Amino acid sequence: MWSTIVSYIPGWVIFMQAALTLLCPLGIYYIYKKLYAFVSNAGPKMKANAQPNKDSTADSQVSGQYEADLSYVQQAIGGNSDVNFREFVVQGYELRAVLIFVNGMQDEESINRHVMQQLMFGNSGMKEEGQDSRETLTLSALKANLLPLTELEEVTELDKLQERILFGYTALLIEGIPAGLLVGQPNGSIRAITEPTSEALLRGPRIAFSEVLSENTSMLRRQGLNKNLEMKVYEVGSLVKRKLVIAYMKDIVNPDLLEEVKTRVSRIDMDFIAESGYVEQLIEDNVLSPFQQIQNTERPDRVINALLEGRVALLLDGTPFALIVPVTFSMLLQSPEDYFERWLPGTLLRLLRFFAAFMALMAPALYISFISFHPGLIPTELVISIIETRQGVPFPSVIEVLILEVSIEILREAGIRLPKPIGPAMGIVGGLIIGDAAVNAGIVSPFLVIVVAVTAISSFSIPMYSAGITLRILRFVGMMFAAVLGMLGTILFILLIFIHLTKLKSFGVPYVTPFSPLRLSDWKDLYIRAPLPLMKRRPEMMKTQKKKRRN
Repeated sequence: MWSTIVSYIPGWVIFMQAALTLLCPLGIYYIYKKLYAFVSNAGPKMKANAQPNKDSTADSQVSGQYEADLSYVQQAIGGNSDVNFREFVVQGYELRAVLIFVNGMQDEESINRHVMQQLMFGNSGMKEEGQDSRETLTLSALKANLLPLTELEEVTELDKLQERILFGYTALLIEGIPAGLLVGQPNGSIRAITEPTSEALLRGPRIAFSEVLSENTSMLRRQGLNKNLEMKVYEVGSLVKRKLVIAYMKDIVNPDLLEEVKTRVSRIDMDFIAESGYVEQLIEDNVLSPFQQIQNTERPDRVINALLEGRVALLLDGTPFALIVPVTFSMLLQSPEDYFERWLPGTLLRLLRFFAAFMALMAPALYISFISFHPGLIPTELVISIIETRQGVPFPSVIEVLILEVSIEILREAGIRLPKPIGPAMGIVGGLIIGDAAVNAGIVSPFLVIVVAVTAISSFSIPMYSAGITLRILRFVGMMFAAVLGMLGTILFILLIFIHLTKLKSFGVPYVTPFSPLRLSDWKDLYIRAPLPLMKRRPEMMKTQKKKRRN
């Protein structure tokens, strides 16, 4: 009897698998909780310790004393070789003046024509004979009569004047006038408008943002006339400052969302914000999550459509990539082309992307689970075929998959970094050669080459490059779970991802909306892209001021 009972007791391997099944999620949750608490506590401390030191004395003011003001500016920024001081005399008033500018950062023709020529030669005879020149030229008269420019900004602080000069503005100081004038706008050499490189479409607008903020904001304005499109300018960077614009539709956006975005942007404290990716990492909700919680795009049409849904866009000077908040997981699998085509082709393409995302994430893990732990779940004929192809392969399935997956990732990265003429050819030829050589050498099986190829092609179909990187990272994690626990580990891996996604938020909006919380009204633009006449309401998740798209 005892022997019969003992025969039903599972072996130690089963007990180990059960223990790992219990301990893995608990350990991951504990580590994640500790790391998140550490990062959350470190943020405010860093912010508190990073407060800029302010002098006890007030910033020096523009006094109107020409020698003193010019000397102050020269001592501060005159040591830069690209900063020029062009002194001249205002004709008709006999007042000394100076233009201060940085080489290559202004429209020289406009400055010469509307400032230099106007002040040096355009005022003759305006002052009555015998009248004191130093009492007749006032700031209001200068702005009203002598400078035919649309862009004029008055600055009374010398420190602020120096900052604006280094930003590319042209400053004008005139003897006897207790203020400096910034004439015109920075206007250096810019890149021509091109097609988007990271979001290519077959049908749709062929225009992308550039690195110049004023150009990008004008592109948004040109998408269509709307008086409710507002843009607020902020300066980010404690040592090297850059302009950042928050764009939104004031009659649509949720005020609480807008206030949250402004608060997070105002808290940015870093020496230099080189790209919008810095802003993305500094204002996102969960820095430990592998999923991006802010969408980046270089398409103005995508940004304007997001604003009309009640979202907020952030545009940083010096980068062609704008940020859209909040974002949901389904947005990362959507393409603008879904709306440019009719609803049936758009729906089919979107369903294909969801399936491709699943394959890009789970195909290698499922292969390891079936081959190493559960071959009985595969049809007999297919099992026999797979076993025959694996004859002579010296590695277990997980090592076999890792070898090929790492090779593909290296080839993908090399293809991106190489010059464009040879990058695609290198990827194709390298993949063919490595795959064929690995099969002939008996390192991997031909069936695995098919699995890895399908996985790589599926990852290419993800519209957002950043979302594709996330799936590539998690793919390796899923492979480890499958290698330890088989199909049980694969299912556990999927459940852990679902749990994390359910808890994740982007600026207060649940990341998996409209799955959870369930909002059936938003399913019209989820798996299927409903016909446009049926999409009469804005996403319910955004809690917009105007619920309907049509008044």
